[in-house]
Parts: sequence; C-alpha cells; structure tokens
Amino acid sequence: METTELLRKVRKIEIKTRKLSQNIFSGQYHSVFKGQGIAFSEVREYQIGDDVRLIDWNVTARFNHPFVKVFEEERELTLVLLIDVSGSESFGTRETFKRNLIAEVSAVLSFSALQNNDKIGAILFSNDVERFIPPKKGRTHVLHIVRELLNYEPKVKTTNISRVLQFVFNSIKKKAIVFIISDFLDSGFEDALKIVARKHDTIAIQVVDQREGELLPVGLIYLQDAETGESIWFDTNDPNALKNYKIWWHSRQLKLKEMFQKYKVDHIQINTGESYIEPLIEFFRRRGKRT
Repeated sequence: METTELLRKVRKIEIKTRKLSQNIFSGQYHSVFKGQGIAFSEVREYQIGDDVRLIDWNVTARFNHPFVKVFEEERELTLVLLIDVSGSESFGTRETFKRNLIAEVSAVLSFSALQNNDKIGAILFSNDVERFIPPKKGRTHVLHIVRELLNYEPKVKTTNISRVLQFVFNSIKKKAIVFIISDFLDSGFEDALKIVARKHDTIAIQVVDQREGELLPVGLIYLQDAETGESIWFDTNDPNALKNYKIWWHSRQLKLKEMFQKYKVDHIQINTGESYIEPLIEFFRRRGKRT
C-alpha cells in the first residue's frame, strides 16, 4: 500500500474509532476491567476520623506525630490483542472483509485502553506468530498498531491458534486482558486456551460472514479454501447438500461456544454485514453485571 493511501486510511480509522471509544466504550472499559487491587500511594498526617488501623507506626515514631497510610486502586492494566491475519480473514460478502472489521474493532479496543492509560500490545498471527508489538502506552503506539493491521501481509495463509496462545502464556508474565480476534476456523487449540484463560482475562471475538453458515441456492459454485487452496464444486440447488452443510456449520459453532463457556472465556460474535457496536456494548453490559 502506498504511504499516502496508508496514512489516509489510518487517519480515517482513527477518527471513527477514537470517537466511538471516547463517547461509548471508554467508561464501560474502565468499569468492567479492574486493576490488580489496592496499592500503597503515600503517607499523610493523621486527621480526625481516619481509621487508626491505617496509622504508619514507623513514620509516626520518626516524627513524633501520627501519620496514616494512603492507598489507591491500582488501575494500570495491559491489553493484548491476538489478531488473526491468516488467509480466511480476506473473505467477506457483505459490507466489508473480515480483516477490515478486525482492524476497526482492534482500534476501538486500543483507543478505549488508551483513554484508561493502559498499555496496549498486539500479536499478529497466522500459522505462527508473525509480528509481536510489545505493550506500551500512548497514541503514537496505538497508531503504530493500526498501521500494521492495515498494511501487513501475512507470510503464510494457514491458522494455528494454539501456537499464538502458547506464545502469550510464555511471553506475557503479568496478568493481562487478552482479546483473541479471529474467525476461529481452526481446531486443536482447546488445551492452550484452557491454560491462557487461567492466567489472563481472556475474551474471544469471532468475526463471521453470513454466507459462511448459509449458502444461497444459486446452482453449481466453485469453492476454494483461502488458507489451504483446496477447492470443490458444490451444487447449491441440492437441498440435501445445503441442509448437511448448514447442520455442519451450526454444530461447529455450538462446539466453539461450549468450549468458551467451559473455560469461562467471554464470546463476542460480530458479522461483516452488521455493526460491531451493539455486540461490544452487550459484552460490556454483561461483564458490568458480574463486577
């Protein structure tokens, strides 16, 4: 992508998503995602009404005057985005491609974290970890993540979610908020998800397209897997074939949801043909009720 075009797209997505973050999500983000607890801040002179249990006896003895400890909520958090850049993310039959939707949602979450003065990191993955952007603070850092998302070309097209989860477990030592943003067209990552979900606050954002689960009867069509290159001819006028495909898709979705529930991983589904705002608001609403 040409530099001028890239900068224009980055600016456009910043204006749109930053406004959403400021007006809609930043307050909800702050209330839903809690810090690590209460941290010591300072000492000050004792005032009438202070809890005597908070008296700092060492400082009091040194100055021969009562001082109390002051504590504040430890708010600083780390947000880590695991972003699927595999071949299937270039699919889309409605308003946009999956990868464009992923870029916007990632930007919204990043700017929400920025409003909360949190660190933001990103890991772009396909069959392996392709790009690791360590967590940092600041608008410049968030824009760097957005630029990477808009301009990055994956080295391979296949997906391996298990590997990126293993990388997160080994690389992110302090408890973090981990968003996995993918279409989850992969298998065999249940054990890795279980381990990461025990350590981090883990949320799955599944990006789907309506035509993945519901094919229209338009005759014989040529289908090709965007990741493996495998292809078949499929007769969409065959009612049994359509029925079997729909059963397979819904069965797969059900198993995915059951796995997320089993390991207490919040699941958000967003669609290329619909606004992602309502699903995100509903997620924050659900989380807010539990906190």
